[in-house]
Amino acid sequence: MEYRRLGKSGLQVSALSLGSWVTFGAQIGDDVAEQLMIKAYEAGLNFFDNAEVYAHGKSEIVMGNILKKLGWDRDTYIVSSKSFWGRVPNPGPNQKGLMRKHLIEACHAALRRFQLEYLDLYFCHRPDASTPIEEVVWTMHNLILQGKIFYWGTSEWTGQQITEAHYWAAKNNLIPPVMEQPQYNMLKRDTVEGDYLPLFEHFGMGTTIWSPLASGLLTGKYLDGTASENNRFEQMQWLKDRVMGDTEKLEKVKKLIGIAKELDVSLTHLALCWCLKNKNVSTVILGASKVSQLEENLKCYDAMPKLTDEAMFKIEEVLQNKPKIISY
Repeated sequence: MEYRRLGKSGLQVSALSLGSWVTFGAQIGDDVAEQLMIKAYEAGLNFFDNAEVYAHGKSEIVMGNILKKLGWDRDTYIVSSKSFWGRVPNPGPNQKGLMRKHLIEACHAALRRFQLEYLDLYFCHRPDASTPIEEVVWTMHNLILQGKIFYWGTSEWTGQQITEAHYWAAKNNLIPPVMEQPQYNMLKRDTVEGDYLPLFEHFGMGTTIWSPLASGLLTGKYLDGTASENNRFEQMQWLKDRVMGDTEKLEKVKKLIGIAKELDVSLTHLALCWCLKNKNVSTVILGASKVSQLEENLKCYDAMPKLTDEAMFKIEEVLQNKPKIISY
């Protein structure tokens, strides 16, 4: 397994990691979740991603129970949580957002659910227009000094908002965010390859990217309209809208399948390796509902040598979505 530094920090994260969104505590049984974590850990993955909002906190409970049962040495794995949305459905005014009260209480609650003494990574799951960024920076800094978290970061913030966080940290000698968790894949690349470029250059930000397969669209499985996937759509309307609502993307996927066949690799491996080739990607978060699915995704490294400059050029000709970089 390849390991990469998380931005300018000294923390080493596996280039592939395992996430629990929509699976742990929801789509899959706890026994399957345990099998997935064991498979990931034995393959060398050391980062497990979670959040307070996932299954309304149950995802963290499931993961925490598994970690306690397996008894892995605490210094061999990394666990994250994210706060903003709140844990309960229809949260009250102080049960969500990034104000000091919620961030601290959410951190303590996550630690109880995980049954851990500290979180390795703690993310602000979205920006909060109602809370001054200075308050967020001070809160995260104090949580680090208290030993409750080791590193803090953002998720789906704009480059300007992250820059402001670094400004307040530098002004007050506080610890700045070191990582961002954005969506990044062949079909969604404007933020990572455009807006964030100054962050990588000036602050050395790391990224823990989610949805590398565009919610499954970049596996090709939605093109044939199988019964199992249609069933999934009935349960998750937002997924149906995201996946099937853009005919232009579907056409690109069909062409990408042709390139994958030329290279004798699966479209899934092509998409994962494409993300891994970006030097500003610290880790690619994988989602899986079956062990066999995770096993297959972990084999993507075998396809990496096939993504030559020529192959990347062909992919670029299909995508036609590379952000234009504006110099000032």
